[in-house]
Amino acid sequence: MVETLSIAVIGAPGVGKTSIIRQFIYNDFSEVYTPTQARYVYRPSVILNGNMYDLKILDVPPISSFPSSTSQEWMDLRCRGVRNANAYILVYDICCVESFEYVKMIRQQIMEHREASGSEVPILVVGSKRDLQRHRFTPRRAVSVLVKKTWKCGYVECSAKFNWHVVLLFKELLGIAVARGQRQNHTSIRLQGALQRNRCSVM
Repeated sequence: MVETLSIAVIGAPGVGKTSIIRQFIYNDFSEVYTPTQARYVYRPSVILNGNMYDLKILDVPPISSFPSSTSQEWMDLRCRGVRNANAYILVYDICCVESFEYVKMIRQQIMEHREASGSEVPILVVGSKRDLQRHRFTPRRAVSVLVKKTWKCGYVECSAKFNWHVVLLFKELLGIAVARGQRQNHTSIRLQGALQRNRCSVM
């Protein structure tokens, strides 16, 4: 039986969420910015280390806050399925400090509203638009240390425009999600280096 994993991709307006998803699935990038108005679901299948997984990737339009309850989630069409996602990709623009503050807020709300489930949900913070790194608001290392050491989340930077590290970030998240599912008792699983050797392909 093929396992299905639900991944919610969340971020402030214009950070490149849809571009990252479309580059991953379709190997496609558009220079034209089209704001995400409604929730959109992509359903690719991937193979990681010989195992197939059906992904349900939720492209979430900008939300003011993470839904605190099931009723709030269902009242807002943009939030459908967000609370029960198996994993989260929180995207920010490395040139925009406000977009990082948004990710910081959403990540904190996810921790608060999902801690009752008793298991840590995988969260990967993604710095997008790496091709514009001359304009970044802070050095990469400063953000990486904060996210990995303090937040205990994974961290990857990518460029959807040049298809740089796009597959890697999904491979990273999938590896963490699968490992968490198999080893619930482990609070810290170090997969950063191991994932470089793993095989991941989109069907």
